[in-house]
Amino acid sequence: MTDETTRTLVLEHRHIEMGGRMVPFAGYLMPIQFAGIKDEHLAVRNNVGIFDVSHMGEVEFRGPDAIAAIDRIVTNDATKLVDGQAMYTAMCKADGGIVDDLLVYRLASDHVLACINASRRVEDVAHMKAHTTGDVEMADRSDDYVQLAVQGPRAAALLQPLIDCDLGGIAYYNAKYAGVVGHRVLVSRTGYTGEDGFELYIAPEHGEAIFDAIVEAGKPFELQPIGLGARDTLRLEAKMLLYGNDMDETVNPLEAGIGWVVKLDKTSDFVGKTALRAIQSEGVKRRLRGVILEDRGVLRAHYPLFIGDQQIGELTSGGYAPTLEQSIGLAYVDIAHAGAESAEVEVRGKRLAVTLTKKAFYKRAD
Repeated sequence: MTDETTRTLVLEHRHIEMGGRMVPFAGYLMPIQFAGIKDEHLAVRNNVGIFDVSHMGEVEFRGPDAIAAIDRIVTNDATKLVDGQAMYTAMCKADGGIVDDLLVYRLASDHVLACINASRRVEDVAHMKAHTTGDVEMADRSDDYVQLAVQGPRAAALLQPLIDCDLGGIAYYNAKYAGVVGHRVLVSRTGYTGEDGFELYIAPEHGEAIFDAIVEAGKPFELQPIGLGARDTLRLEAKMLLYGNDMDETVNPLEAGIGWVVKLDKTSDFVGKTALRAIQSEGVKRRLRGVILEDRGVLRAHYPLFIGDQQIGELTSGGYAPTLEQSIGLAYVDIAHAGAESAEVEVRGKRLAVTLTKKAFYKRAD
Protein backbone atom coordinates (compact mmCIF):
# COMPACT_ATOMS: atom_id res chain seq x y z
CA MET A 1 0.00 0.00 0.00
CA THR A 2 1.11 3.56 -0.65
CA ASP A 3 0.04 6.69 1.13
CA GLU A 4 -1.20 9.78 -0.67
CA THR A 5 2.28 11.32 -0.76
CA THR A 6 3.89 8.30 -2.43
CA ARG A 7 4.09 8.27 -6.21
CA THR A 8 3.51 5.08 -8.17
CA LEU A 9 5.96 3.82 -10.78
CA VAL A 10 4.41 3.06 -14.16
CA LEU A 11 5.99 -0.39 -13.92
CA GLU A 12 5.21 -1.07 -10.26
CA HIS A 13 2.93 -4.01 -11.10
CA ARG A 14 5.66 -5.56 -13.24
CA HIS A 15 8.13 -5.40 -10.36
CA ILE A 16 5.68 -7.05 -8.01
CA GLU A 17 4.93 -9.77 -10.59
CA MET A 18 8.69 -10.42 -10.86
CA GLY A 19 9.04 -10.84 -7.11
CA GLY A 20 10.33 -7.39 -6.23
CA ARG A 21 10.31 -6.46 -2.55
CA MET A 22 8.92 -2.92 -2.55
CA VAL A 23 9.98 -0.19 -0.13
CA PRO A 24 9.39 3.58 0.05
CA PHE A 25 12.27 5.54 -1.46
CA ALA A 26 12.47 9.19 -2.51
CA GLY A 27 8.70 9.52 -2.70
CA TYR A 28 8.14 6.30 -4.65
CA LEU A 29 7.51 2.66 -3.84
CA MET A 30 10.64 1.04 -5.31
CA PRO A 31 11.96 -2.54 -5.56
CA ILE A 32 14.86 -2.95 -3.16
CA GLN A 33 15.65 -6.48 -4.37
CA PHE A 34 14.38 -9.39 -6.46
CA ALA A 35 16.58 -12.53 -6.35
CA GLY A 36 18.82 -11.01 -3.68
CA ILE A 37 21.40 -8.22 -3.57
CA LYS A 38 24.47 -10.41 -4.10
CA ASP A 39 22.98 -12.33 -7.04
CA GLU A 40 21.76 -9.14 -8.67
CA HIS A 41 25.08 -7.38 -8.13
CA LEU A 42 27.06 -10.20 -9.73
CA ALA A 43 24.57 -10.44 -12.62
CA VAL A 44 25.40 -6.84 -13.56
CA ARG A 45 29.14 -7.35 -13.12
CA ASN A 46 29.25 -10.55 -15.18
CA ASN A 47 26.24 -10.43 -17.48
CA VAL A 48 23.37 -7.88 -17.68
CA GLY A 49 20.64 -6.41 -15.50
CA ILE A 50 17.73 -4.01 -15.91
CA PHE A 51 16.92 -1.22 -13.44
CA ASP A 52 13.78 0.90 -13.25
CA VAL A 53 15.14 4.33 -12.35
CA SER A 54 11.99 6.25 -13.19
CA HIS A 55 12.21 7.95 -9.80
CA MET A 56 15.04 10.13 -11.14
CA GLY A 57 14.03 13.67 -12.04
CA GLU A 58 14.27 15.38 -15.41
CA VAL A 59 14.32 19.12 -16.03
CA GLU A 60 14.28 20.64 -19.51
CA PHE A 61 15.62 23.97 -20.72
CA ARG A 62 14.35 25.14 -24.11
CA GLY A 63 15.09 28.32 -26.00
CA PRO A 64 17.96 30.28 -27.57
CA ASP A 65 19.65 30.75 -24.17
CA ALA A 66 19.27 27.15 -22.96
CA ILE A 67 23.03 26.45 -22.92
CA ALA A 68 23.91 29.77 -21.30
CA ALA A 69 21.20 29.29 -18.68
CA ILE A 70 22.36 25.86 -17.52
CA ASP A 71 25.99 27.02 -17.64
CA ARG A 72 25.23 29.67 -15.02
CA ILE A 73 23.73 27.02 -12.73
CA VAL A 74 26.26 24.16 -12.90
CA THR A 75 29.97 24.00 -12.10
CA ASN A 76 31.09 22.17 -15.25
CA ASP A 77 31.36 23.94 -18.62
CA ALA A 78 28.16 23.38 -20.60
CA THR A 79 29.40 25.60 -23.42
CA LYS A 80 31.90 22.90 -24.39
CA LEU A 81 29.17 20.34 -25.06
CA VAL A 82 28.17 19.42 -28.60
CA ASP A 83 24.78 18.10 -29.68
CA GLY A 84 24.21 14.64 -28.25
CA GLN A 85 26.88 14.93 -25.56
CA ALA A 86 26.36 14.61 -21.80
CA MET A 87 28.41 15.73 -18.82
CA TYR A 88 28.51 14.99 -15.11
CA THR A 89 28.41 18.11 -12.98
CA ALA A 90 27.26 19.68 -9.71
CA MET A 91 25.00 22.54 -8.71
CA CYS A 92 26.14 24.60 -5.76
CA LYS A 93 24.81 27.19 -3.36
CA ALA A 94 26.51 30.57 -3.12
CA ASP A 95 28.74 29.21 -0.33
CA GLY A 96 29.92 26.27 -2.49
CA GLY A 97 27.77 23.60 -0.80
CA ILE A 98 26.41 21.00 -3.20
CA VAL A 99 22.71 21.32 -4.03
CA ASP A 100 22.91 18.16 -6.16
CA ASP A 101 25.05 16.23 -8.60
CA LEU A 102 23.48 15.66 -11.99
CA LEU A 103 23.84 14.80 -15.66
CA VAL A 104 23.37 17.49 -18.29
CA TYR A 105 22.56 16.53 -21.89
CA ARG A 106 22.89 18.96 -24.78
CA LEU A 107 20.23 17.65 -27.18
CA ALA A 108 20.37 20.72 -29.46
CA SER A 109 21.62 24.29 -29.29
CA ASP A 110 18.26 25.28 -27.80
CA HIS A 111 17.45 22.12 -25.84
CA VAL A 112 19.06 20.85 -22.63
CA LEU A 113 17.91 17.96 -20.44
CA ALA A 114 19.14 17.69 -16.84
CA CYS A 115 18.79 14.39 -14.96
CA ILE A 116 18.63 15.03 -11.20
CA ASN A 117 18.42 12.91 -8.05
CA ALA A 118 14.95 11.83 -7.00
CA SER A 119 15.44 12.89 -3.39
CA ARG A 120 16.39 16.42 -4.51
CA ARG A 121 13.63 17.11 -7.02
CA VAL A 122 11.87 19.87 -5.05
CA GLU A 123 15.11 21.59 -4.00
CA ASP A 124 16.69 21.29 -7.45
CA VAL A 125 13.73 22.69 -9.34
CA ALA A 126 13.48 25.62 -6.91
CA HIS A 127 17.22 26.28 -7.23
CA MET A 128 17.09 26.13 -11.02
CA LYS A 129 14.07 28.44 -11.20
CA ALA A 130 15.74 30.96 -8.93
CA HIS A 131 18.84 31.11 -11.12
CA THR A 132 17.45 30.68 -14.64
CA THR A 133 17.73 33.83 -16.76
CA GLY A 134 17.58 34.70 -20.45
CA ASP A 135 15.42 33.65 -23.35
CA VAL A 136 14.70 30.15 -22.08
CA GLU A 137 11.85 28.13 -20.63
CA MET A 138 12.62 25.74 -17.78
CA ALA A 139 10.19 22.93 -16.98
CA ASP A 140 10.11 20.03 -14.51
CA ARG A 141 9.48 17.03 -16.78
CA SER A 142 10.04 14.36 -14.13
CA ASP A 143 6.57 12.88 -14.52
CA ASP A 144 6.93 12.67 -18.30
CA TYR A 145 9.52 9.90 -18.38
CA VAL A 146 9.92 6.26 -17.56
CA GLN A 147 13.66 5.70 -17.25
CA LEU A 148 15.18 2.24 -17.63
CA ALA A 149 18.86 1.40 -17.24
CA VAL A 150 20.31 -1.73 -18.84
CA GLN A 151 23.77 -2.31 -17.39
CA GLY A 152 26.47 -4.94 -17.71
CA PRO A 153 28.99 -6.33 -20.21
CA ARG A 154 26.21 -7.83 -22.37
CA ALA A 155 23.95 -4.75 -22.35
CA ALA A 156 24.72 -3.67 -25.91
CA ALA A 157 24.30 -7.17 -27.32
CA LEU A 158 20.89 -7.52 -25.67
CA LEU A 159 19.56 -4.11 -26.71
CA GLN A 160 20.90 -3.85 -30.25
CA PRO A 161 18.16 -5.95 -31.96
CA LEU A 162 15.51 -3.74 -30.32
CA ILE A 163 16.98 -0.40 -31.38
CA ASP A 164 17.13 1.11 -34.88
CA CYS A 165 20.53 2.74 -34.43
CA ASP A 166 24.05 1.40 -34.06
CA LEU A 167 24.72 1.35 -30.32
CA GLY A 168 28.43 1.12 -31.09
CA GLY A 169 28.10 4.63 -32.50
CA ILE A 170 26.96 6.06 -29.16
CA ALA A 171 30.14 6.92 -27.28
CA TYR A 172 30.37 6.97 -23.49
CA TYR A 173 28.58 10.05 -22.14
CA ASN A 174 26.64 10.57 -25.34
CA ALA A 175 22.98 10.17 -26.25
CA LYS A 176 20.70 10.17 -29.28
CA TYR A 177 17.06 9.70 -30.15
CA ALA A 178 16.27 6.32 -31.65
CA GLY A 179 13.39 3.95 -32.25
CA VAL A 180 13.03 1.26 -29.61
CA VAL A 181 10.46 -1.36 -30.65
CA GLY A 182 8.78 1.34 -32.71
CA HIS A 183 8.75 4.12 -30.10
CA ARG A 184 10.94 7.24 -30.08
CA VAL A 185 13.28 7.11 -27.09
CA LEU A 186 16.34 9.03 -25.89
CA VAL A 187 19.13 6.46 -25.59
CA SER A 188 22.03 7.47 -23.34
CA ARG A 189 25.30 5.66 -22.58
CA THR A 190 26.27 6.54 -19.02
CA GLY A 191 25.51 4.56 -15.86
CA TYR A 192 25.88 4.28 -12.10
CA THR A 193 27.36 0.79 -11.79
CA GLY A 194 30.91 0.89 -13.11
CA GLU A 195 29.82 -1.23 -16.10
CA ASP A 196 28.95 -0.40 -19.69
CA GLY A 197 25.27 0.25 -20.21
CA PHE A 198 22.46 2.43 -21.45
CA GLU A 199 19.61 4.52 -20.10
CA LEU A 200 16.34 4.78 -22.00
CA TYR A 201 14.21 7.91 -21.45
CA ILE A 202 10.72 6.76 -22.45
CA ALA A 203 7.26 8.36 -22.65
CA PRO A 204 5.18 6.76 -19.86
CA GLU A 205 2.60 5.34 -22.27
CA HIS A 206 5.33 3.26 -23.94
CA GLY A 207 7.13 2.18 -20.75
CA GLU A 208 5.39 -1.15 -20.32
CA ALA A 209 5.80 -2.20 -23.97
CA ILE A 210 9.50 -1.40 -23.99
CA PHE A 211 10.15 -3.01 -20.60
CA ASP A 212 8.36 -6.19 -21.69
CA ALA A 213 10.30 -6.28 -24.97
CA ILE A 214 13.62 -5.97 -23.15
CA VAL A 215 12.68 -8.67 -20.64
CA GLU A 216 11.61 -11.02 -23.45
CA ALA A 217 14.78 -10.32 -25.48
CA GLY A 218 16.81 -10.76 -22.31
CA LYS A 219 15.76 -14.36 -21.66
CA PRO A 220 18.63 -15.89 -23.68
CA PHE A 221 20.98 -13.49 -21.85
CA GLU A 222 19.67 -14.48 -18.40
CA LEU A 223 18.74 -10.84 -17.81
CA GLN A 224 17.90 -10.10 -14.18
CA PRO A 225 15.80 -7.26 -12.71
CA ILE A 226 17.90 -5.26 -10.26
CA GLY A 227 16.74 -3.42 -7.16
CA LEU A 228 18.00 -0.49 -5.13
CA GLY A 229 20.12 -2.72 -2.89
CA ALA A 230 22.41 -3.90 -5.68
CA ARG A 231 22.37 -0.45 -7.26
CA ASP A 232 23.97 0.83 -4.06
CA THR A 233 26.62 -1.90 -3.79
CA LEU A 234 27.51 -1.52 -7.49
CA ARG A 235 27.96 2.26 -7.27
CA LEU A 236 29.96 1.94 -4.05
CA GLU A 237 32.43 -0.51 -5.61
CA ALA A 238 32.88 1.95 -8.47
CA LYS A 239 33.33 4.79 -5.92
CA MET A 240 30.37 6.74 -7.28
CA LEU A 241 28.92 9.16 -4.78
CA LEU A 242 25.40 9.08 -3.35
CA TYR A 243 23.72 12.37 -2.56
CA GLY A 244 22.55 12.51 1.04
CA ASN A 245 25.32 10.15 2.13
CA ASP A 246 28.60 11.22 0.54
CA MET A 247 27.62 14.81 -0.18
CA ASP A 248 25.00 17.37 0.71
CA GLU A 249 24.70 21.11 1.11
CA THR A 250 27.42 21.13 3.80
CA VAL A 251 29.95 19.53 1.42
CA ASN A 252 31.73 21.24 -1.49
CA PRO A 253 32.85 19.49 -4.71
CA LEU A 254 36.55 20.04 -4.04
CA GLU A 255 36.58 18.03 -0.82
CA ALA A 256 34.17 15.45 -2.27
CA GLY A 257 36.71 14.43 -4.90
CA ILE A 258 34.73 15.80 -7.84
CA GLY A 259 36.78 18.95 -8.28
CA TRP A 260 37.32 17.90 -11.89
CA VAL A 261 33.75 19.05 -12.65
CA VAL A 262 34.44 22.53 -11.26
CA LYS A 263 35.62 24.83 -14.08
CA LEU A 264 36.67 28.02 -12.33
CA ASP A 265 38.13 29.36 -15.57
CA LYS A 266 34.88 29.23 -17.55
CA THR A 267 33.32 32.51 -18.59
CA SER A 268 30.02 32.36 -16.73
CA ASP A 269 29.76 33.41 -13.09
CA PHE A 270 28.03 30.22 -12.02
CA VAL A 271 26.43 29.99 -8.59
CA GLY A 272 29.13 29.26 -6.01
CA LYS A 273 32.07 30.24 -8.20
CA THR A 274 33.43 32.92 -5.87
CA ALA A 275 33.22 30.65 -2.82
CA LEU A 276 34.80 27.69 -4.61
CA ARG A 277 37.67 29.84 -5.85
CA ALA A 278 38.32 30.91 -2.26
CA ILE A 279 38.14 27.31 -1.02
CA GLN A 280 40.58 26.23 -3.71
CA SER A 281 42.96 29.04 -2.75
CA GLU A 282 42.77 28.33 0.99
CA GLY A 283 42.78 24.55 0.65
CA VAL A 284 40.13 22.07 1.75
CA LYS A 285 39.90 20.88 5.34
CA ARG A 286 39.05 17.26 4.52
CA ARG A 287 39.08 14.76 1.66
CA LEU A 288 36.83 11.86 0.69
CA ARG A 289 38.71 8.56 0.84
CA GLY A 290 37.90 4.93 0.19
CA VAL A 291 37.98 2.58 3.17
CA ILE A 292 38.65 -1.17 2.99
CA LEU A 293 38.02 -3.28 6.08
CA GLU A 294 40.88 -5.68 6.74
CA ASP A 295 39.11 -7.53 9.58
CA ARG A 296 35.80 -9.38 9.72
CA GLY A 297 32.72 -7.18 9.88
CA VAL A 298 30.70 -4.76 7.77
CA LEU A 299 31.31 -1.04 7.40
CA ARG A 300 28.36 1.32 7.74
CA ALA A 301 27.77 5.07 7.44
CA HIS A 302 28.69 7.17 10.50
CA TYR A 303 31.29 4.75 11.88
CA PRO A 304 34.22 6.87 13.16
CA LEU A 305 37.82 6.49 11.93
CA PHE A 306 40.83 6.78 14.21
CA ILE A 307 44.59 6.94 14.11
CA GLY A 308 45.67 6.23 17.64
CA ASP A 309 43.42 8.15 19.99
CA GLN A 310 42.57 10.83 17.44
CA GLN A 311 39.39 10.66 15.40
CA ILE A 312 40.33 11.58 11.83
CA GLY A 313 37.01 11.14 10.08
CA GLU A 314 33.68 9.39 9.69
CA LEU A 315 32.20 7.01 7.13
CA THR A 316 29.50 8.33 4.82
CA SER A 317 28.74 5.03 3.02
CA GLY A 318 29.59 1.42 3.72
CA GLY A 319 28.65 -2.15 2.97
CA TYR A 320 29.72 -5.54 1.68
CA ALA A 321 31.22 -5.58 -1.83
CA PRO A 322 30.20 -8.85 -3.55
CA THR A 323 32.76 -8.52 -6.35
CA LEU A 324 35.64 -7.98 -3.93
CA GLU A 325 34.26 -10.16 -1.13
CA GLN A 326 35.26 -7.43 1.33
CA SER A 327 33.54 -4.69 3.26
CA ILE A 328 34.21 -1.22 1.87
CA GLY A 329 33.12 2.34 2.48
CA LEU A 330 33.70 6.03 1.88
CA ALA A 331 34.74 8.52 4.54
CA TYR A 332 35.77 12.12 4.94
CA VAL A 333 39.25 12.28 6.47
CA ASP A 334 40.73 15.49 7.88
CA ILE A 335 43.35 16.99 5.61
CA ALA A 336 46.24 16.32 8.01
CA HIS A 337 45.59 12.58 7.66
CA ALA A 338 44.22 12.45 4.11
CA GLY A 339 47.45 10.86 2.88
CA ALA A 340 47.40 8.07 5.49
CA GLU A 341 47.28 4.53 4.14
CA SER A 342 45.87 2.85 7.23
CA ALA A 343 43.63 3.61 10.19
CA GLU A 344 41.10 1.96 12.48
CA VAL A 345 37.32 2.02 12.40
CA GLU A 346 35.24 1.77 15.54
CA VAL A 347 32.44 -0.79 15.24
CA ARG A 348 30.25 -1.17 18.33
CA GLY A 349 33.08 -0.15 20.62
CA LYS A 350 35.71 -2.32 18.93
CA ARG A 351 38.59 -1.04 16.76
CA LEU A 352 39.17 -2.80 13.42
CA ALA A 353 41.97 -2.25 10.91
CA VAL A 354 41.20 -0.48 7.61
CA THR A 355 43.15 0.58 4.54
CA LEU A 356 42.55 4.04 3.07
CA THR A 357 42.63 4.55 -0.69
CA LYS A 358 42.10 7.31 -3.25
CA LYS A 359 41.18 4.88 -6.04
CA ALA A 360 37.91 3.25 -7.02
CA PHE A 361 37.53 -0.19 -5.45
CA TYR A 362 36.48 -1.73 -8.76
CA LYS A 363 37.20 -0.78 -12.36
CA ARG A 364 36.04 -2.87 -15.30
CA ALA A 365 38.57 -4.15 -17.81
CA ASP A 366 38.25 -2.28 -21.11
